[in-house]
Amino acid sequence: MIKMKKNRRDFLKVGSLLGLAGLSGWSSEVKAAPTKRRAALANFNMSGFAAPPLEKVRIGFVGLGNRGPGAVVRMSKIEGVEIKALCDLRPERIAHVKDRIKDTPHKPAVYTGSEEAWKKMCESEDLDLIYIATPWYLHAPMAVYAMEQGKHAATEVPAAISLDECWQLVETSEKTRKHCMMLENTCYDFFELLTLNLARQGYFGEIIHGEGAYIHDILEGNFSKTKYYDMWRLKQNLRNGNLYPTHGLGPVAQIMNINRGDQMDYLVAVSSDDFMMGEKAKALAAEDDFYKELAGKSFRGNMNTTTIKTHRGRTIMLQHDVTSPRPYSRLHTISGTKAYAQKYPEPGKISTGHEGWLSEEAMKELEEGFYPPIVKKIGEFAKQIGGHGGMDFLMDWRLIDCLRNGIPLDMDVYDAASWSAIAPLSEWSVANRSENIDVPDFTRGAWRNNQPVDVELSKGGNTNILTR
Repeated sequence: MIKMKKNRRDFLKVGSLLGLAGLSGWSSEVKAAPTKRRAALANFNMSGFAAPPLEKVRIGFVGLGNRGPGAVVRMSKIEGVEIKALCDLRPERIAHVKDRIKDTPHKPAVYTGSEEAWKKMCESEDLDLIYIATPWYLHAPMAVYAMEQGKHAATEVPAAISLDECWQLVETSEKTRKHCMMLENTCYDFFELLTLNLARQGYFGEIIHGEGAYIHDILEGNFSKTKYYDMWRLKQNLRNGNLYPTHGLGPVAQIMNINRGDQMDYLVAVSSDDFMMGEKAKALAAEDDFYKELAGKSFRGNMNTTTIKTHRGRTIMLQHDVTSPRPYSRLHTISGTKAYAQKYPEPGKISTGHEGWLSEEAMKELEEGFYPPIVKKIGEFAKQIGGHGGMDFLMDWRLIDCLRNGIPLDMDVYDAASWSAIAPLSEWSVANRSENIDVPDFTRGAWRNNQPVDVELSKGGNTNILTR
């Protein structure tokens, strides 16, 4: 992966609490509430913003370790895409990706060998979009620089790890009028798209409550010497909060019209103790000197539970656990005045009363009638391509289709900022005995009039799939 200079990198690895609370050194107990920057007016409202259409979307990819290679391959199968540049600190990662697209027309330029190589790529005049798949602490700096160079930015989750970075993304996107999309693939999973469309049609009635989670046992992967470059993901777990909130939050936030008719008001968070990561570090250190620096460190608690209240009186519950031996779950739950939906750890189900779930036949009728057009158009092909069951391809295709047709993106910079902000805010709440803390309004009041998002194709939908 691409690294920044050591002092900046080390600062960000410690966690977002330093920038959040304005401290000069690390403290496991953050006493002062984070200062929220308040601008009287936005420079420009990016909600509903449609950039000029692009006949071709020329993309530069940075970060070719874990997620990047798959993104390059997926994009090579979408009409109107030119893969113009590949960037990674390690030349062998670029060679690996070039080999995977060797049978396509794409002949990307190479940027490598320097910690500043990604900047040179962003400065290139023949790019429209920078696709960022680097470690978390690089997402915001890279997205900001890309927009400053006149490029749209699409970044893996989370988009930022501190409130200051969240505001930088918002202010830069508004100033440059360039898109900044967080690549939240769960918003394009099939059941989540179904519930979004059902909510738009009034099926659930008034939305009361939603739940989301990232419960995924990746304990072994986090301690792997090779899975994540420089073990960056493990080191993020020295922070204690909901470090990865957006997978569960994104689909719920869209259904509740967060930033587009409602807004997250405040949250409280609590973490269990760590019962596994510290012990794992000690056990590994006893056998391998490589792990000695991790022995004795304080890792995040096994389970974090964060509860959010919105201005319209709704509630959201988010959970995060990456160590316990539990089935994978994103806990997609929607509770309304007329109906209820839940997915994970079981398949998606819907109920309209206490009698139980809808029958299999009734569910099929709902799917046939309420899957949005994007699923009907390319859903089956997306499943064949793969990427978390097809949702990765749906996400990438939709991004390109919006850029080519000059229509607003489904997820804008306010979503990137507000969904990512849950991590540092939850850290502060955990460190202060679960005190409540306000969620910043990154729209500066515009949420009251911003229009809800619909994943539909009526204004676009003419981007084809390349079957080669």
